[in-house]
Amino acid sequence: MKISLIFIFLFVTCSKQAPNQLTQEEKKLYSLIMEYRKEKGLPTIPISTSLTKVAQAHVKDLYINKPNQNACNLHSWSSNGAWSSCCYTSDHAKAECMWAKPREMTNYTGNGYEIAYGAYGMDATASGALAGWIGSPGHHAVLINQGVWNSPWNAIGIGIYKGFAVVWFGRELDSN
Repeated sequence: MKISLIFIFLFVTCSKQAPNQLTQEEKKLYSLIMEYRKEKGLPTIPISTSLTKVAQAHVKDLYINKPNQNACNLHSWSSNGAWSSCCYTSDHAKAECMWAKPREMTNYTGNGYEIAYGAYGMDATASGALAGWIGSPGHHAVLINQGVWNSPWNAIGIGIYKGFAVVWFGRELDSN
């Protein structure tokens, strides 16, 4: 009986995706972003365990809890998790709430800056998300370090779940 329970525990534990491990689609998004940046003469950004944890938590929060209702956009967080809730509006009045999520949820020491994509009614894909961000001047600037985003990124986290994809960028290296 004891051996059967251990086997069941190991099977269930090992069959699930490990936290902060990238799925195939997340790996594809990371590769597409790095290829795009290379075409623009920009360096590769190292994957961050901390920013990936935040990204993966956020896409699940977006799908399950739908904090992006009414005036709250895709950078919003619900009150249903191990984080503080916030309603991020188009005027960026509560930007600090989003920027602080990596420090709030992990040991990451800097701010995090997110680009988000929602594919309503279907699963988000790496190519669809990247195309959406390239087509949006504000998101594109974050991807390629233009304008106010001209300092290099030293950390990146990726999350895709159901109809949502997010990428978190950070200026500080991740010590994890």
